[in-house]
Amino acid sequence: MLDCGDAGHILLSAHIAEDLVHYRHWQPYLHDIGECEVKHGRRLHLFNLYKDNLGNRQVPQKLMGQKRRRQGAAWSRLFSGPGWPKVALTVALLVLAVALVISSLMFVHRAPPRKMTSTAAEPTGSVASAIPAKSVAVLPFENFSDDKENAYFADGIQDEILTDLAKVADLKVISRTSVMQYKNAVKRNLREIGQQLGVAHVLEGSVQRTGNRVRVTAQLIDAGTDTHLWAERYDRDLADVFAIQSEIAKAIADHLQAKISPSEKAAIEKPPTTDLQAYDAYLRGLAYTLKTGNTPANTLGAQKYLREAVRLDPKFALAWALLSNVDARGYITTTLQPTISLREEARQAADTALTLQPNLGEAVLAKGSYHYACLKDYDTAVRYFEQARQFLPNSSQIAVSLAYVTRRRGQWDQSESYFNEAQRLDPRNVWLLTNHAFSYIALRRFPEALRKLDRVLDITPDDVDTLAYKAAIAQAQGDLPRAAALLAPLRPNPDHTSALETQAYQAILERRPAHIISQFNEILAKPDPALGYHNGALRFWLGWAQDIAGDHSAAQQSWRQARSELESFLREQPENNNLIGDLALINMGLGDKAAALALSERGMAELPVEKDVVSGAGPIETLARVAAQMGEPDRAIAALQQLLSIPGTGALEKYIPLTPALLRLDPMFDPLRSDPRFQKLVAAH
Repeated sequence: MLDCGDAGHILLSAHIAEDLVHYRHWQPYLHDIGECEVKHGRRLHLFNLYKDNLGNRQVPQKLMGQKRRRQGAAWSRLFSGPGWPKVALTVALLVLAVALVISSLMFVHRAPPRKMTSTAAEPTGSVASAIPAKSVAVLPFENFSDDKENAYFADGIQDEILTDLAKVADLKVISRTSVMQYKNAVKRNLREIGQQLGVAHVLEGSVQRTGNRVRVTAQLIDAGTDTHLWAERYDRDLADVFAIQSEIAKAIADHLQAKISPSEKAAIEKPPTTDLQAYDAYLRGLAYTLKTGNTPANTLGAQKYLREAVRLDPKFALAWALLSNVDARGYITTTLQPTISLREEARQAADTALTLQPNLGEAVLAKGSYHYACLKDYDTAVRYFEQARQFLPNSSQIAVSLAYVTRRRGQWDQSESYFNEAQRLDPRNVWLLTNHAFSYIALRRFPEALRKLDRVLDITPDDVDTLAYKAAIAQAQGDLPRAAALLAPLRPNPDHTSALETQAYQAILERRPAHIISQFNEILAKPDPALGYHNGALRFWLGWAQDIAGDHSAAQQSWRQARSELESFLREQPENNNLIGDLALINMGLGDKAAALALSERGMAELPVEKDVVSGAGPIETLARVAAQMGEPDRAIAALQQLLSIPGTGALEKYIPLTPALLRLDPMFDPLRSDPRFQKLVAAH
């Protein structure tokens, strides 16, 4: 090959390039230049390796007469080869080592890396300027399989390596949600990523699955200097996938000189299951949990595959734990219908996981999540969360779970501290940032909430729910034009019920509901069964819009249908406070004062503000609305006085508390406008 090149050229055979192409770092610098005749008339297909100050970018004189091959065809040929050479990677690395030495003699040394501006750690959750040396982010692995449907498998391999590393207390490992933001990046700026995530190292890799064979490549990179520290390729049977994952995790920990305790080593080496079909189902379920958007569709997808995983292997503790977590989160967020049977499945799944593996951190965490989300047993939940710390030292989920508990207890400063701890481990988790914003919203600290939501939009621009939350804040501040501008471009589908309700509330506050009536009629003409009781809730909003428009007959019809639908759900979901509140307001619209007041009081009894200072405000607001409409001004005023003096969420827009601005705009409080106490209440705040 030396005869083919000119001074400074680093020429590689296609055989060597086949291995290097699996490393993202080298892909931009490999250039297909065609074939060259070497000794004895033999022809070699060559690639020219060059970058800014390495190699020679000119086409060798000997090949100047040849046509350049298309780059896309070259990559395709490299990836489609059936043979996986055993020693080519070693040769490739040796060639590169020699090339780098030669180039260092031929060129001046590289300029020092551009200094990155770092931000100090603060309540906004920005990355600390002092980055720990023993810190790593495991970026999404590339799927090089011919079947692009295997992307979930590559994600699963990456996630399991991340999970194994996260068990090492001596390391700082960034949580999965933050690193998934870089999955589809066209070109990764590793220095920038290191700064964004607050880590000194990143791990990249690729996965190629062919039949019962799997090839996994991994490379550890110093994020500060963009230099490679370690690389390896594993060609194994699919059954050895767990060994590959643990070997990579141990190699990374060893290279970063992290101390691994015997218990951590045992946890890393223990395979989660011996059933590959069950593991495949688990990975598919896990992939749904990693999707952007906490929607019914994503939650149902995760639940479906995790149920399949534990059916195939009833001893698969990790799958049981994740199933319990999916159920518990779906229960409290109502992305699943919060039925008694769902709550029981969450309990049974957590108990099974703990019985199978008492020291499995994910199982301990799942048990805590069950007590928090399904039982509102916060003391027991905290005990499990603290216990899980010893097994999952890098889990942001533990810190954020403690943030949720302390928030519901009204321990706002402690909750803030836990949120900041979680964000250091998971700085680009949009769900975490959004929930932190909810805390500020509950406290009516709207400017701080908006800053958090803007950080979310920096990560996921044009996110429908986030823009709707910003619009809801504008409504709460009485700025309807700003809310309208934020909502105008949004086209939420029925999965985004919160955004739809914010649009409906905007139309009602403006008292111009015609367009929302048309939109909701279209949605409810073919209701999505997966939305369950949410369809009835949307029908309540439709009735209210029709009532504001003066079509009282249509409003009554919508409310009657909504009541019929929701009463059937209430039998299966007796503790669903959102459902109870919706039914109270629907009965209010239908003029059934006794039923409306009884349901309002039931909601307050089942979720007292003394037990839950966040969500407990919602039932009080429901009572205030019912009392205002049903000729009970004294009860309404008393409830409003209490509401405006405490933090919390709302009854209509679930994350937004009632404000004086909303009292001035909301038609439901029209019966109180001439009451001096109401006027004084609004003017005093």
